[in-house]
Amino acid sequence: MDSAEKTEVVLLACGSFNPITNMHLRLFELAKDYMNATGKYKVIKGIISPVGDAYKKKGLIPAHHRVIMAELATRNSHWVQVDTWESLQKDWVETVKVLRHHQEKLAAGSCDHPQSSPALERPGQKRKWTEQKQESSQKKPQEPKPTGVPRVKLLCGADLLESFSVPNLWKMEDITQIVGNYGLICVTRAGSDAQKFIYESDVLWRHQDNIHLVTEWVTNDISSTKIRRALRRGQSIRYLVPDLVQEYIEKHSLYSSESEDRNAGVTLAPLQRNIAEAKHRQSTL
Repeated sequence: MDSAEKTEVVLLACGSFNPITNMHLRLFELAKDYMNATGKYKVIKGIISPVGDAYKKKGLIPAHHRVIMAELATRNSHWVQVDTWESLQKDWVETVKVLRHHQEKLAAGSCDHPQSSPALERPGQKRKWTEQKQESSQKKPQEPKPTGVPRVKLLCGADLLESFSVPNLWKMEDITQIVGNYGLICVTRAGSDAQKFIYESDVLWRHQDNIHLVTEWVTNDISSTKIRRALRRGQSIRYLVPDLVQEYIEKHSLYSSESEDRNAGVTLAPLQRNIAEAKHRQSTL
């Protein structure tokens, strides 16, 4: 297929990145190789979107630290960049709204003007967080297929795919829009049951053509949870995270037993919101 006929794709990874690891970076490379090899797609950019503090996940350190570490990790990348929009929102933003934000941003022709962040200019200083209007999140969802505009697809690991089955963690309409309107590129490990999980889910099975499973043959078991555990125990994390990230963590003493207790006992934002909305719907019946 001629390159002009290929669909341009932007890979979007949402998550805590607490901290960002070499495995997070590898997901982008694996997904890019896979999509380009199909002959139908051309990956033009990768976006890392750290979740905001309002997500309330246990052990989640402030967003400005996680953004800076992600920027340090991608400093030498010519195609993966960090976007701060999600992290700057006052309230937690559903993943489908983050996808919509970036698709609309591309449609508006701002693809060539990536959002810059002053984080690296002031390392160690807390940035001024500002509220931003979420007008795009209030618009009616629609199929984002403008002619000539790159398509945003959600890049994830198998754990996110499987989290779709956790009660009240995701809204069914959001899952439908994510896999139906945008698409998933899911990196799985050899022997993973991702295909079985898709088979057992009606909504995923219905949109299976828009779910790309990428097998990670070079096993890599690095995770942010294990990184934080090693740091709490005074163990080395060298070669598990980029050197600049390790230096930043050490300089600011970011992870400890105290930081791991952050948000302890607090209900995760999506659970809190979705349960409240479910109760409201029941009360109005």
